[in-house]
Amino acid sequence: MKPATEIAIRATTRPVVLLGDPVAHSFSPLIHNTGFRVQRLDYVYLACRVPRGALPDAVAGLRALGFAGANVTIPHKEAMLALVDQCTPHAQAIGAINTVICHIDAQGAVTLIGDNTDVIGFLEPLRPLADCLTGAEMVVLGAGGAARAVVYALLTEFRPSRLTIAARTRARAEAMATDFAIYDTRQALQIVSWNEAAPAIRRACLVVNATPVGMHPHVEASPWPHVEDFSPGQIVYDLVYNPVQTRLLREAADRGATTIDGLTMLIGQAAAAYQHWTGHTLPRQAVQAALQPLLQG
Repeated sequence: MKPATEIAIRATTRPVVLLGDPVAHSFSPLIHNTGFRVQRLDYVYLACRVPRGALPDAVAGLRALGFAGANVTIPHKEAMLALVDQCTPHAQAIGAINTVICHIDAQGAVTLIGDNTDVIGFLEPLRPLADCLTGAEMVVLGAGGAARAVVYALLTEFRPSRLTIAARTRARAEAMATDFAIYDTRQALQIVSWNEAAPAIRRACLVVNATPVGMHPHVEASPWPHVEDFSPGQIVYDLVYNPVQTRLLREAADRGATTIDGLTMLIGQAAAAYQHWTGHTLPRQAVQAALQPLLQG
């Protein structure tokens, strides 16, 4: 038997892949391959850059090549809906997919099942703060696939009194508000343009960055560089995880805000996907140890 420190690639090894553009920054291969190695599972995780127009071909490859599944990231989470055979209730409600499970039956027929584990990962660090978040005012920066998971999670978990979506593309935000109207029981949703978001941010208990702004290699960028709008008592949550401490989080912390980085969400959503593919629980302690050198760097 191979020692647990080695990864063995065999003819029986089933691949899992991250589909996105870009993917070079991703920690997902390290997270999942650490789990496979520690638990001696016959899988391997790869990251593949897939431009927008190539997504259907990539999905056809999942069907043809015996993949166990996939993760889906920017810019494909919404487009993936039309390419799978089935969706879980979460994915259907959100209108975005971040995880695909490839089910192969006894006759070799492949069924692609789309799920959204972002909700689980996103809520994980917020649930201990439920007392102050329930019924509070909130702001979400962005209106893409990640933002859809965030808005759905906040509406269904905390029933905010006001949930402001700040979007550069108003039509996407309006479509999201229409899709989620059934969950907006307090008529909390409002849409503002990016340059109109400052009053809502100043009032908000929770501000969430659901855009990729500030992600490696553009580490000096911030989705909201107006640091005077942050204050003690606020929670600022950045879904970007590489770098872990983004400019947004550093500047919000300097103003006294409580900050939450994207790494907790990343590991939480990864654990749910890992369970789907393997039937095993992600060994989080080993994953954290594997990530530590990168976080220190």
